[in-house]
Amino acid sequence: MTITLKVSDKTKEQMLEFFDDLKREKTPAYAVFQAQDGDTVVTLYESGKCVFQGRDADLSSEFWVATEKINSGKAITTNSEEKKKEDKVKVDPKLYHSTSIGSDEVGTGDYFGPIVVTASYVTKEDIPYLEKLGVKDSKKLTDEKILEIVPKIIERIKYTTVILNNQDYNEKYNQGYNMNKLKAILHNKVLSTLKQEDLSYDYIVVDQFAEKYVYFSYLKESSNVVRDITFVTKGEDKSLSVACASIISRYIFIKEFSKLSKSLNMLLPKGAGPNVDETGIKIVEKYGFDKLKEVAKLNFKNTDKILNHNA
Repeated sequence: MTITLKVSDKTKEQMLEFFDDLKREKTPAYAVFQAQDGDTVVTLYESGKCVFQGRDADLSSEFWVATEKINSGKAITTNSEEKKKEDKVKVDPKLYHSTSIGSDEVGTGDYFGPIVVTASYVTKEDIPYLEKLGVKDSKKLTDEKILEIVPKIIERIKYTTVILNNQDYNEKYNQGYNMNKLKAILHNKVLSTLKQEDLSYDYIVVDQFAEKYVYFSYLKESSNVVRDITFVTKGEDKSLSVACASIISRYIFIKEFSKLSKSLNMLLPKGAGPNVDETGIKIVEKYGFDKLKEVAKLNFKNTDKILNHNA
């Protein structure tokens, strides 16, 4: 996903301060900076144009849209290239109308909350029903809509889910596992579990997040490696099994996120923006740093800002 936002000089100054320690060494031509914010690359140009690129671009840009609205006093609109190109996504009818197993994940760009990976099994006969529910437009669904339709989906289709909480995530990260390696292991786990049910399928589809050879290199130490995979970009648009996997993962993530907020007695923000830093500071002040280890992904840059504030 790519989202473009025009920002004022005041917002530019705020962005420069916020992204100071997230900046990449190399900067594109005419850019003030380029930074890595979780799974999103943020590029601010001298003209005031700011481009958010990545799977969680909508989450990363959300705070800055609100900030620009406050600074300018005007209603703000974003120019999403994803929306522009939506109709240009080439869908292979053979793949789309097939019986397939698909997998997708949620939570990799969120400082708080777990990583949720799901594999779902969709038959040709399920497709019309899922289309009526709106699964085909999965990326446009609000949290409220997801909470409404997922119970109907899981009554009809087979699926399996794995949840990696942040305490386990931090432990794995400290052992040398990067995000993509963890994702590959979790995808393989749900795919192999579902495949063991001896289901008849035409394709196994994974929304590509790494080159094929890199993906399988991450699984060298794994057992029951699923290899008959079709890797596609924009998988949610091209396969309803991937779309269902994404929606079910989001449904479970929402539920887990809500439980986490209640356990801390505070509303946790999604993503990895400045509002996340503020909440992290409150958590450390109220519960101590050990609690942050349980609820946050400590390798995110947010941790340094939280600790520096509490130093």
